[in-house]
Amino acid sequence: MNSNDNNWKCAKCDMPLVKKKTLFTYLGHNITYEVSRCPKCGSVFIPKELAEGKMAEVEAQLEDK
Repeated sequence: MNSNDNNWKCAKCDMPLVKKKTLFTYLGHNITYEVSRCPKCGSVFIPKELAEGKMAEVEAQLEDK
């Protein structure tokens, strides 16, 4: 299943996930990114593209400092 599909459900609440801008704190820096979240409990689905793309990019930039 592609992470862009809207068919993901929360394993805890069995609710469909909704796209929402979410603030992450990663290695002491804030990143805002639109991800799929459970509207009931707030659990977040981190797609592979974000984990291997944006987060890895931020980590590499911080390591260079």
